[in-house]
Amino acid sequence: MRAIMVMFDSLNRHMLPPYGSEEIDAPNFRRLAERTLTFDNFYAGSMPCMPARRELHTGRYNFLHRSWGPLEPFDDSMPEMLGQRGVHTHLASDHPHYWEDGGATYHPRYTTWEFFRGQEGDPWKGHVPAPDEVVGDFKGRLHRQDAINRGYLRREADHPQTLTFNAGIEFIDTNADADRWFVQIECFDPHEPFFTYEEYRRLYPHDYDGPEFDWPPYAKVTEEEDQVEHARFEYKALVSMCDRSLGRVLDAMDAHDMWEDTLLIVNTDHGFLLGEHGWWAKSVQPWFNELVHLPAFLWDPRTRRAGERSARLVQTIDIAPTLLEFFGIDATADMLGAPLEDVEREGALFGIHGGHVNITDGRYVYMRACADATNAPLEEFTLMPTHMRGRFAPAEFADAELAPPFSFTKGIRPLRLSGRAQINPYVFGSLLFDLETDPQQEHPLDDPELELRMLRLLAVQLRENDAPASQFERLGIPATGEPGPEHLLVHAQRDRATTAAEPLPPLADFATGTFGVGTSVPDLLAHPRSRDVVTRHLPMLAQSELLGMLGSTTLYGLAAVLSIPVAHLRAIADELAAI
Repeated sequence: MRAIMVMFDSLNRHMLPPYGSEEIDAPNFRRLAERTLTFDNFYAGSMPCMPARRELHTGRYNFLHRSWGPLEPFDDSMPEMLGQRGVHTHLASDHPHYWEDGGATYHPRYTTWEFFRGQEGDPWKGHVPAPDEVVGDFKGRLHRQDAINRGYLRREADHPQTLTFNAGIEFIDTNADADRWFVQIECFDPHEPFFTYEEYRRLYPHDYDGPEFDWPPYAKVTEEEDQVEHARFEYKALVSMCDRSLGRVLDAMDAHDMWEDTLLIVNTDHGFLLGEHGWWAKSVQPWFNELVHLPAFLWDPRTRRAGERSARLVQTIDIAPTLLEFFGIDATADMLGAPLEDVEREGALFGIHGGHVNITDGRYVYMRACADATNAPLEEFTLMPTHMRGRFAPAEFADAELAPPFSFTKGIRPLRLSGRAQINPYVFGSLLFDLETDPQQEHPLDDPELELRMLRLLAVQLRENDAPASQFERLGIPATGEPGPEHLLVHAQRDRATTAAEPLPPLADFATGTFGVGTSVPDLLAHPRSRDVVTRHLPMLAQSELLGMLGSTTLYGLAAVLSIPVAHLRAIADELAAI
């Protein structure tokens, strides 16, 4: 028995042919759906990249206890468990986050592994800056490195995606006659930047005479419509390249007659907003369905459900138990997922650490924000204190202490530290949607009876997942006992939700003078009077840690990320213009 998993990053379900869209030229995804079981209710769990991969290994949610980080000493790891039972596991990937501090413990869990460099500003090829070259802030350095990397990827044959699939197919060809192996072909695409080749761009001809734009910001959409459409076409072209790579795997399975005894899973970690809801990207807005309702396909040679569809409510946490069961290995007691064809789930949790805690029953989605503007208490529980690209700073350990063990930490006491959220969910308020009548999530409900039902389901799920007491307090949910009408938030926070959904007007619509919202934040903070204005209105800008992340961002650009209310931004602009 053998198993293959093809995993993409940022693949949008709502744009693929098997899910009813004709936006993308993807014949191999059509072919895949004809050969496999297609899941109509597959949801993400923890976001974004490495939190999702921790779920892939452990079969349980990451985001309730910890932010982005490595596998923990007490974690179960599906590929490691397979290897311990005589299943050879192989990882072929071009996903750069495995090489950073926050992903460094994942790939050694496989028996063998190989990686290919060059994606998304990966610090790959070294070009020392010229004396007069301005490198800029972190974002500027990332874009500079990406431009350098592209210079080495001029042919499709050199692209990391191509090399990743070459390696995965080489493993399949080499081991076609062997038994008991699992190969994970993990592709960073179609994650931004949407870098691809003319062959794929020609599939989406359009008139565009603007700046290069294949790397949208994590922010509200402020670009002109033709620029937005151009980015969408660039994304589609990259998905078509992914489709070609997927077809090569299906060809290999055909060539070696592997449909008789080989499991196939095709999945992704999350989606990507391309202007829907007035937003780009992910992580800085609520987790709308475009981001969390995912494409997923399964071929199990034992059940042989080709061309069928499943309405089961399934998630990323179900992949590890699926693969273990296929090879006759029991999931551990700490794995809360189940084999994909056996799942019986009333509710699916999803979210990002410190953001909304969301739940769906397959029809309704409830996005629970924090109870007040402090988004506190927010705690981090870990024994591997690294962020995405760096270690925890010494100051982050100021209040650290050993916490009591959780049910899944094997009796080990993790460190408890003060956590930090990427975006405060209080800005957006709590939201409730009916996906049957409002599949685009454009009309939030204010239905106390329905909210109470979903809140009670959320509370049950939090307890079953041994969520820390601080999560209950942050969300304003009782840690014991059943939530009541007094714990509802949708109506109380409705005005916040309405304000946050407003589009950001063009920069030219705001008052300006010597200073304005188009002035860089560092320049505003360097002048006493403008500093007084912005820190009085936005006290978070006085935090030195945040300042180090801003670089040359303007206040207008920051408003697009933080969803600062338009009226609030106008008031700041008026005061700045008067200086």
